[in-house]
Amino acid sequence: MNRQIRTIDCHYMRTGIAASYLVHEDGEGYFVEANTCHALPHLLKALEAEGVGRDRVRWIAITHAHLDHAGGAFALLDACPQAMVLAHPRAARHLIDPEKLVSSAKKVYGERAFAELYGDIRPIPADRVRIVEDGEEIPFHGGVLRCIYTRGHANHHFCLVDPVLDGIFTGDSFGLAYPVLQRNGLFIFPSTSPTDFDPDAALNTLDKIANAGVRRVFLTHFGELMEIDAARGQLREILEFSGMLYGEAVSGTDGFDPLASRFDAELKKLFEKVALRAGLILTPDDWELLATDLRLNAEGIAFAGIRARG
Repeated sequence: MNRQIRTIDCHYMRTGIAASYLVHEDGEGYFVEANTCHALPHLLKALEAEGVGRDRVRWIAITHAHLDHAGGAFALLDACPQAMVLAHPRAARHLIDPEKLVSSAKKVYGERAFAELYGDIRPIPADRVRIVEDGEEIPFHGGVLRCIYTRGHANHHFCLVDPVLDGIFTGDSFGLAYPVLQRNGLFIFPSTSPTDFDPDAALNTLDKIANAGVRRVFLTHFGELMEIDAARGQLREILEFSGMLYGEAVSGTDGFDPLASRFDAELKKLFEKVALRAGLILTPDDWELLATDLRLNAEGIAFAGIRARG
């Protein structure tokens, strides 16, 4: 097989958190994920190391418009003059006009933290964005890449199947498995962060990915995974529990803050049980790493449940 894949650590927050992928064959390549503009030097260094010219990059696939996946798309596109961005139609409009995403993120993080995390974000010209449809086949090096819509984490999420690699790039729709937490076996958990969490859609997406007909999964957070059935089992357990919490939020009367705080504590207990079953005793450093994901997951469930009250 001449097709090669390189996992690129984007050094987002710390090492081993967020990846971009460079796939290439006979000098022609494509990226999956762009991370933030701070990651650009790492992406360009990968091109150089793999011997792929910037003008030979054909596609930049952005699984969804969250800024740790898409914030640096404009910078990578500027560096690769022949490339086109592949995006879900709902994500494309945010790439072309990122003002709403940027404004929302600045309210959450504040100006200073936003700059440190994401740096500059600029619009992408509409004529350099290719909107992909569910099931659409994208040409690459004499073959095709297949797009699959995958709701649950975000309504504007898609995954990309590369049959030659026998793999699928899953963005945030098939969980997060940080390398530092894989000490004694697989420990993976879903992302239910705001604002589009849908427990039923997320469970359906697990099955879509597991039944995509490939044996390799490439997670943005983080790296290659081949234990697909085991991963689906862990993810399903946590998603079903998250769905139960979502139901409590829908039927209850509590406000956002008390719900998010309670869900954070309950998710932490479940994470500990799932980790122990996988042979992993979570240390204080591990909990520090997981703290942001736990908070965001709890907030996403609370937000979605309250919104569903109508």
